[in-house]
Amino acid sequence: MKQQETIAAIATAPGAAAVGIVRLSGSGAIALAQRVFAACSGKPLAALNGYTALLGTVRSGERILDEAIAYVYRAPKSYTGEDSVELCCHGGSYILRQVLQCCIDAGARPAFAGEFTKRAFLNGKMNLSQAEAVCDLIAAQGEAARRTALAAKNGALSTAVGRIVENLTGLSAHLAAWSDYPEEDLAPMDSVALADSLSDILVNMQELIVSYDRGRLIREGITTAIVGKPNVGKSTLMNLLTGTARSIVTDIPGTTRDVVEDVVRMGEYTLCLLDTAGIRHTEDPVEQVGVSLAKDRLRSAQLVLAVFDSSLPLDEQDQLLLALLGDVPCVAVVNKSDLPSALDLAELRKYIPEVVEISAISGEGRSELEECILSLLKLDKLDPSAAVVANERQHYCLLRAGDHLDEAVQALRAGVTLDAVNVCIDIALDVLLELTGERASEKVVDQVFARFCVGK
Repeated sequence: MKQQETIAAIATAPGAAAVGIVRLSGSGAIALAQRVFAACSGKPLAALNGYTALLGTVRSGERILDEAIAYVYRAPKSYTGEDSVELCCHGGSYILRQVLQCCIDAGARPAFAGEFTKRAFLNGKMNLSQAEAVCDLIAAQGEAARRTALAAKNGALSTAVGRIVENLTGLSAHLAAWSDYPEEDLAPMDSVALADSLSDILVNMQELIVSYDRGRLIREGITTAIVGKPNVGKSTLMNLLTGTARSIVTDIPGTTRDVVEDVVRMGEYTLCLLDTAGIRHTEDPVEQVGVSLAKDRLRSAQLVLAVFDSSLPLDEQDQLLLALLGDVPCVAVVNKSDLPSALDLAELRKYIPEVVEISAISGEGRSELEECILSLLKLDKLDPSAAVVANERQHYCLLRAGDHLDEAVQALRAGVTLDAVNVCIDIALDVLLELTGERASEKVVDQVFARFCVGK
């Protein structure tokens, strides 16, 4: 890719809006914008300092396409690190397409997906993990996801990884100097001390590795299956949590045959709710399909809300559900707390320690349910501004680096020579620098930016 080529793209979302932006970047961006933009004052864009703007019109030949404000950003103090111009027009899709085509006719090339941020990375404006955070920030669906992505964009993860890289580089440099320059009479590295240092670094890496699962919950939402036997109030609970009549509620058992899905906010987090068919033995072939779907969703969920009727004791159908739960994080939602209780809560807690009593009709107990969910998933004390591993690429890099460091520790304890141990450390360093992009291959970089939308 020619980095100085001027690229152009619509930078705002499709659809009608008050304002839309066509973005240009490259060494010829300002000169190119000058060919399509005429300031009301007559002042040329080339005369502007960075971070300044002019009101005018965008023209295709003699035809005025739209009124616009042209913002000029000069290298290196721009998003991409290159000269850039943003043409802020009215936000209609047709107008923006016309303005973009006008820029292309004037010599710009249509930008590839994520190319503006890719140029920012290649020009040293951000590292690879920060660039990935831009994508996550755009996709954030809740407050925790926004804060986590913004922290990563500001360098929370890369700073944490950088500290590990710094420590490993120091150890590697000492080992290399001791091995390569024996005439310098350097003090030998103590194997026990080295193993302890590597073990401490592994502990720090493990803290990042385990943040991946929590990061997925924050970023993607918590896939939550609402399960239980028929008529325990699953659909009423679904409607309570969504705040709308999302699921059909009747007194007839087996009303829900398919899986009803919706997304709701719970404080700073997002739940991807799945209201499922009542789990029971049935001869109805249609209901059997619904029960099978319910079991599939239960097994694949990240959280299960197992609903029980407080006015009835545990029965064979409840036991069938309890046998299916496995190791999935689960809250026992004891519904119909407004009715006289016949359910033995102590017996239920033998199967599911987390039990919350609610009335899905009145809403009583909802706040207690939310607190229980956050506590169970260990999200109640999570600091979204801390370093969090955001995706599988970063997670895999940390796992690989951890494996090589663990190999180095085992080699030390087995009495392997220090130069061989240093090979393991250096490989771990390479993998960590791949995470931040300092030693990432072109293929890895291309894969990262393929996730982006055009215009970002």
